[in-house]
Amino acid sequence: MPAPSLSLKGRALRSLSLREHSRSELARKLAPHAESAEQVEALLDELTTLGFLSEQRFVESLLHRRAARHGSSRIRQELNASGIDPADHQEALDALKDSELSRARAIWSRRYASAPSDLNERARQTRFLLARGFSSAIVRQVLQAAAQAEIDSADEQDLPG
Repeated sequence: MPAPSLSLKGRALRSLSLREHSRSELARKLAPHAESAEQVEALLDELTTLGFLSEQRFVESLLHRRAARHGSSRIRQELNASGIDPADHQEALDALKDSELSRARAIWSRRYASAPSDLNERARQTRFLLARGFSSAIVRQVLQAAAQAEIDSADEQDLPG
C-alpha cells in the first residue's frame, strides 16, 4: 500500500525540519505540488507569521554552514541565488569581513603544507582560494605570509646554535 501523499503544509514543514530555507527556495520546492501560486504564497505567509519561515534565520544558517570553508563573495553569491534581498544580508556579510583573512589562512593551511615553490604551484593555490570566494587581495596576503613564514623558518635553521 503506497504511503499517503503529504499536504502542501506537510511538505513545507518537512523541508523546514531538515534545514532553513529562504522564501523563494521553499516556494520553488512547493510549486509542483500546489494547485495555484496563490496557495503557495498563502502558506508561506502563514509559515512566516507562525515563525517557521524566517529569512534572517536562513541567512544566519547559511553563514554558519559556509563561513568555515568559503569567502564572503561566494557566500554573497549563494544568498543572492537563494532570493535574499542584498540589503537583508549585507550586515551579516560585513561581520564576516573581519575574519576573512584568518579563515582564508586556515583553509589554505588545511589544503597545502607549504608556500608555492614555483609559478605553476602559486597559480594553483591562487585558483583554489579564489574559487572558494576569497578576494584577490586576501589571496595575495595569505600566499605572501606563507612565503615569509618559510623564509623566517629557513633563517632560524641557518643561525648558529
